[in-house]
Amino acid sequence: MSGEEGICFLCHRKVRHKNKRDGEELSLKESNTQDLTIGRPIVQILLFAIPLVLGTLFQQLYSFVDTVIVGRFIGVDALAAVGTTYSLNFLILGFAQGLCVGFGILLAQQFGARDRAELNHYFINGCYLSAGISLFLAVITCVGARPLLKLIRTPEEILDMAVLYIQIIFIGIPATVLYNYMAGALRAVGDSRHPFYYLVISSVLNILLDYLFIVPMNMGVAGAAWATVLSQLVSGILCTWWFLTRTGVMERKRCFMAFSPYHAKKLCLIGLPMGFEYSVSAIGAVVMQGAINSLGSVAVAAQTAGEKIRQMFTLPMESVGMAMATYVGQNYGAKKIDRIYQGIRSGLTIQYSYCAVIWVVIFVMKTPLVGLVLSETTSATATGAVEYLTIMSALFFIHGSLMIMRNTLQGLGYSMQAIISGVGELIGRSLGGILAVKVLGFFGICIANPLAWGLALCYCIVMVTYYLRKLR
Repeated sequence: MSGEEGICFLCHRKVRHKNKRDGEELSLKESNTQDLTIGRPIVQILLFAIPLVLGTLFQQLYSFVDTVIVGRFIGVDALAAVGTTYSLNFLILGFAQGLCVGFGILLAQQFGARDRAELNHYFINGCYLSAGISLFLAVITCVGARPLLKLIRTPEEILDMAVLYIQIIFIGIPATVLYNYMAGALRAVGDSRHPFYYLVISSVLNILLDYLFIVPMNMGVAGAAWATVLSQLVSGILCTWWFLTRTGVMERKRCFMAFSPYHAKKLCLIGLPMGFEYSVSAIGAVVMQGAINSLGSVAVAAQTAGEKIRQMFTLPMESVGMAMATYVGQNYGAKKIDRIYQGIRSGLTIQYSYCAVIWVVIFVMKTPLVGLVLSETTSATATGAVEYLTIMSALFFIHGSLMIMRNTLQGLGYSMQAIISGVGELIGRSLGGILAVKVLGFFGICIANPLAWGLALCYCIVMVTYYLRKLR
């Protein structure tokens, strides 16, 4: 190749890229990084997405084991105390995760542009911002934990346990941010495998610590919380070590260490909107939960059972979306707009193929699947869960399309548009909740999420089309 070599993802040969900014060469050693600006888009996206898919599925598995340990060894009240913090957890930690995803987009763009200097500047300033924001969030959420839990009507008998649990989780926000930022940085330079490896390590560690803290040490819900925080800290440290020592993209130069208002501002312009987009989605979930609660305990149990199964099937689609954001970010940085179009088509092909397969699986196996969650498959609850799965699975393609289009916007750096699409989801879930309560009953709950996805998708399609045409 004249002046520029590509990365062989399978054999990990040495790669050298010319830095367009200052003439330095970006040399990527045997680092498991993946250059998404070369090769067949569908193959590149799949190779990049597979570790992400495995990671999300494994995370769900250990979360389930975590729940079992708390329920079996501490009790029902403890399980309820941990469960009642979910929406609050989702709201705060979702913001932190979205922030880190946004920071990673700029890193991916600079990697695609082969600009080592700018990549280093953005990375260091992202570290400063992540540290500052995570410490600020940790302080204010710890102080506000009890009032917030009271605000969402946490029952008095489990309030103290819920406060104890969530305060420790919030103390660990810097650890959560460390993992998410460093994992995002690794994905930005094309390495989706090592974040997965370290997630597996932290997940196993979490389970072991759960048992150690809860059973022999008798720490109760505090033990479950500390197990989560410590395991996240370990995975964050491992990701940091690998990025700094093995990727070959960082240079230890004094000029890169200084705080830059310019780079910090650009990071905030993308990261903060993405954080708010994640939070808006959480608010939508809280609103819909209120509507479900109003329909009675059977509806709540049916939706909960169906939703747990639904998430297992849709998480891979979200992982493909994450891969799409990195793919678009790198190709946008490399100014390869035609490859972005090709990537969108390839991403949609992957999503639709997957949706077709899982629709058949759910159609055939819906009753046994519900039986994995509910002991009685002939009850009204089981019937509702089967109805929920049947309707949702037929509309999964909307979710798959949204993941491609929204993450394309994010990869292009238009994270404010992601917030607006999140508002569309909020409106859709709220409308579904209103229809459920007023007219449609449980059917309204079944279509609330697809309605939310559809509204957000329409907006994202319009925006993606508009911005890509401007770039041509």
